[in-house]
Amino acid sequence: MKTLPTLIASLLLSLPAWAGEVAVAPGPGALQMAIAGATPGDVLTLEKGLYSGAITIDRPLSLIGVEGAEINGEGNGTTVTIAAPDVTLRGVSVTGSGLSSQDLDAGIKILKGADRARVEDNRVIGNLHGIDIHGGKDAQVTGNTIEGTRNPKMNDRGNGIYVWNSPGALVANNSVRWGRDGIFANASRDDIFRDNLFRDLRFAVHYMYTNDSEVTGNISIGNHLGFAIMFSNKIVVKDNLSLGDRSNGVMLNYANNADISGNLVRGGAQKCLFIYNAHKNLIYRNRFEGCGIGIHFTAGSERNVLTENSFIANREQVKYVGTKHVEWSFEGRGNYWSDHPAFDLNGDDIADGVFRPNDLMDHILWSQPAAALLTGAPAVQLVRWSQKNFPATLPGGVLDSFPLMSPLTIPVPPDVAAMEAEVAGRWAQGNHDDIDVENLGTH
Repeated sequence: MKTLPTLIASLLLSLPAWAGEVAVAPGPGALQMAIAGATPGDVLTLEKGLYSGAITIDRPLSLIGVEGAEINGEGNGTTVTIAAPDVTLRGVSVTGSGLSSQDLDAGIKILKGADRARVEDNRVIGNLHGIDIHGGKDAQVTGNTIEGTRNPKMNDRGNGIYVWNSPGALVANNSVRWGRDGIFANASRDDIFRDNLFRDLRFAVHYMYTNDSEVTGNISIGNHLGFAIMFSNKIVVKDNLSLGDRSNGVMLNYANNADISGNLVRGGAQKCLFIYNAHKNLIYRNRFEGCGIGIHFTAGSERNVLTENSFIANREQVKYVGTKHVEWSFEGRGNYWSDHPAFDLNGDDIADGVFRPNDLMDHILWSQPAAALLTGAPAVQLVRWSQKNFPATLPGGVLDSFPLMSPLTIPVPPDVAAMEAEVAGRWAQGNHDDIDVENLGTH
């Protein structure tokens, strides 16, 4: 067995003695030629200028661009293909990919086997897909500015960041705008999506069959849907902001064993939180504000825990489609309801009476919308009074036995609030493109 000094010496001797830094000037085919002549471990420094033509990085090395260095694929396939492990791409503008959805043309593509790629601080502009992590393990995609195409049909655009079967991916501190989805993760696991900004997209984050992963600290502004967690297990969705999104702030569709906490949804979404056939999720300390429906809870979703959330000024606080009685409190703490006329005589911040955010009339209004014309009628008020005083007449529904007296506050930084103000009223103008986010078969 080798001693430690001998092992270190062997490793040092195995490294190429001639690895070094190589300056690359713009010119026809210059960059691909420099890659072909590089030794593993070399650092290729790209000088300012245009590097035309798609390239493939087929050995471990670093491509570092000075300001103004641009790689342009001239509309053919993927602009930069990373096909070797331990590659770093930093500080470069990447443009001009092809537009073939079938071929998944992208600005930057990380292939299977190209493990530990680092794609940092690049400008990835006007490509079909921005960055495609396509099988490479432990990729780090950080600090990039990604702007997609603006095809009039949103579903014909590509994703800002596409993650397919790429365990261990870290996607952090990126800004993604336009295109289709900010991050689309499919058939992956153990990924972290953190502190990204998403604007003017279909979905900010779209999860399909991606397990044991994390979506934390992200900001979604003016998108059709904020955070869609679908057919995935054991996801942490924490401390995200959904501001001015159109359809749903957070969607759980066939999502189980998730931790949903510390999120703020506000700004007029049709539904702050949509739960569809999702089970055993812990949903706590979120603030759902100013939506058409605070939470739509349907399709047999069971064994979910909802506690310490704040439901504020939603037109309907809860739409519960079911006949079972469901308790929304945990260990003596429920949720805050802005429409609950509560009293707290002992000062423990828990209301003295239980709260039912939906009743028989709500069920009638959901199934027969025209009945809304009768909302103020004496007969309707009598039905609601009867149910309040004689609970046995209720057909099932949500019960909060320990409603809270004080709402949760989740601050929004001033610069983010300014971006939120820019999209206020967007959806009232009918700018809906061509999608229906709740047509689950189209995802």
